[in-house]
Amino acid sequence: MKKTLIFSFFAILLSAKTWTATLTDEQVPEPKRTQTKLYLLPKEVFDLKTNEADQTLLVDIRTPSELQFVGYTPLIDGNVPYITYDYSDWDSKNKEYKREFNSGFVGQIENLLRKTGIPGGKQARIILMCRSGDRSAKAADLMMKSGYTNVWSAVEGFEGDKSKDGPTKGQRTLNGWKNSNLPWTYELDKTKAFLE
Repeated sequence: MKKTLIFSFFAILLSAKTWTATLTDEQVPEPKRTQTKLYLLPKEVFDLKTNEADQTLLVDIRTPSELQFVGYTPLIDGNVPYITYDYSDWDSKNKEYKREFNSGFVGQIENLLRKTGIPGGKQARIILMCRSGDRSAKAADLMMKSGYTNVWSAVEGFEGDKSKDGPTKGQRTLNGWKNSNLPWTYELDKTKAFLE
């Protein structure tokens, strides 16, 4: 009986895969930094989601409109927006529609974890992807404050950062999922859409 328990313990230990970050906190711009310092580049997100999909929850936290009109990767497990916009109110300071925090964010991530069957509970590997890595950093910190210990920020996001000069100045052409030629589409999948 003892030998069986010891063997089972070591088998579980050996089968558990860990992932180490390639980016240090110093390599990440301030607005994209998280308290946990867990960052992934687009190719690393792709590798985890294709090689360890049953152990990795990938959540696009942009608004549903962003997915519909800018595109998304079909590798996501679902869309849970971190913020939404109030199209009846204007934010003069930021020159955009007023942003509203999605107060159900953590609970909706938990529902998605249950729906997908990805194990680990609050230790489950969760990757959050937004447009450029700012929102995913804030969302990862929120998840950490809610007791989650393995939440990663897709530091370059789906669209990447804006070019500071040249013919594409002001456009999101520097990095990110889309600019890394990883799989993406405009064709929404109802099973992954945010419908709450």
